[in-house]
Amino acid sequence: MTLPSSDTPLYNHPLPDIEEWLRSHGGEQDRKELHYWRIGNQNWTADLWLEVDQITVRYIGAGTNGQDLQRSFKYSLSRQDLEAAIFGGP
Repeated sequence: MTLPSSDTPLYNHPLPDIEEWLRSHGGEQDRKELHYWRIGNQNWTADLWLEVDQITVRYIGAGTNGQDLQRSFKYSLSRQDLEAAIFGGP
């Protein structure tokens, strides 16, 4: 599957392309709650939700005193900007 160019806003990506993009970064989709994903690398893990008007990411234990850190990103951002913001970690 070929993704639109990386400077394209995410709202112009079909849902299967967004899902493939998340998988290509090691994301695992929940089998029952299809809008919920687990992402991460060796330094952090996060929960991600594909919501109606935004992507919400909760980095587990990444905040002060080990609290979770949550961020939300609008689909109007480009895939390139979202990739840097989300997969760059907390």
